Amino acid sequence: MSDILLAAIVVIPLTWHLALTAFVYHDAGKVGLEPPKKWAAITFCIPIFGFFIYIFERSELDYKPEEDPYKGQNYNIHPSRADDSPLRSRGDDRPDPGDAEWDGTSDDAWTETESASDGGDGDEWGADRGEWGNQDDDAVDQGSR
Repeated sequence: MSDILLAAIVVIPLTWHLALTAFVYHDAGKVGLEPPKKWAAITFCIPIFGFFIYIFERSELDYKPEEDPYKGQNYNIHPSRADDSPLRSRGDDRPDPGDAEWDGTSDDAWTETESASDGGDGDEWGADRGEWGNQDDDAVDQGSR
């Protein structure tokens, strides 16, 4: 095997790999990822991917809460979508204020809305107020309507 081919296949990638491992060992101590030997070992034992693992972990250290546009929000909404309609938070069982059918005047407002939506005739399962019929009998009866 020629020396140029040996250098191209083995020496150059090995030099890059050792240089990246040395950079990680030196940089981990400065940015606070302790212990630096652990991060150097990860970079050395997992070629290429170990360096990216270190880079992604290092980028998490740059978080500044005072610059976070999502801090204190129920959902992570991008600032370009901030003017869209607000979303209800999880566990919020209050009625949607934008719902035009609900007037909010009584506890039966939802039932009145449901019965008004189908014209008050009931449906194939029985009458409005929870009377359940036999589906087979109702199917025969609907043919005569």
